Amino acid sequence: MNTASPTPNPDCLTRMSDLSLPQLFKLRLAVARFGEMDAAQWWNTQGVLGPRGPAVYGRGLPKTHFFAQARVVLSVATRRSVEVFDPPLSWTLWRLSANTEQALERAVQEWLDDLPPWKPFFQALQECDGQDLLGWLTGLDLIGPQTVAEAEQLRRSADGRAVLLPGIRDEDANTVALLAAGFFRGERGKLAVPYARTEA
Repeated sequence: MNTASPTPNPDCLTRMSDLSLPQLFKLRLAVARFGEMDAAQWWNTQGVLGPRGPAVYGRGLPKTHFFAQARVVLSVATRRSVEVFDPPLSWTLWRLSANTEQALERAVQEWLDDLPPWKPFFQALQECDGQDLLGWLTGLDLIGPQTVAEAEQLRRSADGRAVLLPGIRDEDANTVALLAAGFFRGERGKLAVPYARTEA
């Protein structure tokens, strides 16, 4: 499933190695959608990014409902992940550097002024069934075979709450892709939060 990436204003584009802000945002959205109650049941939103979302949010926000839906689910997914596992001195998919988070917030505000390029991706999110995260991310063209192979080597912690990426990690494309893909080690109704250490 190929969905075109919107082109952000260069002033709103920051690079974490070779990962752009649209890629980061799409990875977050894809995992957020996958974890909803009508899919993997990791956080308590019921298809907000699914088929029901536009019907509910579109009435009050006909132009910007997709991003309103995104804000709701991303907020809930972040909060639930912190409740399950909140590692210090680490990256998670929901928590990167302050500079990256601020740049992403500015980019989202700019994307609100150019909504059509995002519509195909949000529509693609509606099709999730919560069964195969690696296949889902691959089908959305968000990860490739190398990331899948690396993700398959990841293991869940003994208590089942976390998935540690190997080594000390930079905030780069490979790290962020693995932070998203690593969620596949969770089970339906049992969230496991991937994380990457930033220092020893």
